[in-house]
Amino acid sequence: MRRSLIVLALAAIAGAAAPPARPAPPKIVEYPLPRPDNFPHDPAVAKDGSVWFTDQSNSYIGHLDPASGKVVDYPTPTPRSGPHGLTVAPDGHVWYTGQAAGRLGRVDPATGHIDEFPLPGNARNPHTPIYHAGRVWFTDANNSTYGSLDPATGKATVYATPTPNAVPYGIVPAKDGAIWIAMLGTNKLGRVDPATGKMKEFVLPAEEARPRRLQVGNNGTVWYTDYGRGYLGALDPATGKVREWVSPSSNAGPYGIAIGTDGRIWYCESRTGTMVAFDPRTEKMETVKIPTAGAVVRHMETDSTRHRLWLALSGTGRLGKIELGGQ
Repeated sequence: MRRSLIVLALAAIAGAAAPPARPAPPKIVEYPLPRPDNFPHDPAVAKDGSVWFTDQSNSYIGHLDPASGKVVDYPTPTPRSGPHGLTVAPDGHVWYTGQAAGRLGRVDPATGHIDEFPLPGNARNPHTPIYHAGRVWFTDANNSTYGSLDPATGKATVYATPTPNAVPYGIVPAKDGAIWIAMLGTNKLGRVDPATGKMKEFVLPAEEARPRRLQVGNNGTVWYTDYGRGYLGALDPATGKVREWVSPSSNAGPYGIAIGTDGRIWYCESRTGTMVAFDPRTEKMETVKIPTAGAVVRHMETDSTRHRLWLALSGTGRLGKIELGGQ
């Protein structure tokens, strides 16, 4: 009896000393899209977990049901309008930029009907949209402008960037109500007051920095991909302090970025076909290779409800999904 108790005690000690099991490494599940020569540029997640995406080369707006893999796509009313970015509004309508046609489009998910809204000439190449405080905000990288559209009236207001030829690119809302824009033609980020449209610029320390996409954390930190130098960066708007971490590959080209429900900052190395996950607590990076070669993730979106990350795998005719975990 005593021998049995000793054996059990030793087993308990050994079990307690054993290191915890390491979580399985993240993997990317790919969803091939059926339309020939498709070019998915941006994804957006609906409330039901389905995924909308732009097919820029064929001028379609697509809709994927992840459970069945079924894809339905809708032609844009203006042919060859080059749909680029898109976003899902709180009412479920899907807004996209018709970059080659100088207009915004709105898809009714219940019917597939699309309404189009022409933009002024100083915003003839709308790039990336967000829906914020009842308006659709967008960047125009080619014309160094940004602006907003009132869906009720169809009227658009356009603003020029303070720095000429700034190439305003990625755009995101912040928790405090502000809007942030990455300006790829400069070493600057811009904070926009949506009430006035006025932009305040934040200069990054390296003159060669070229921020392309960005995200804002709950604590206000602005995370951005420095496409030009191959860095992940973080700006504290309260102090102006910038921290940087070099990307794992020497020829990285950091591009699309998202904040995952696992607490990590995810971004794509566009020149290596690799996803990078950065943990702000440990400052360590983990890399995940995209299965199909040739993919560039220009934009990605977090499904916070289902703890997933959705990627548009441009160049391969696929969407990608990463199960993140987290709370």
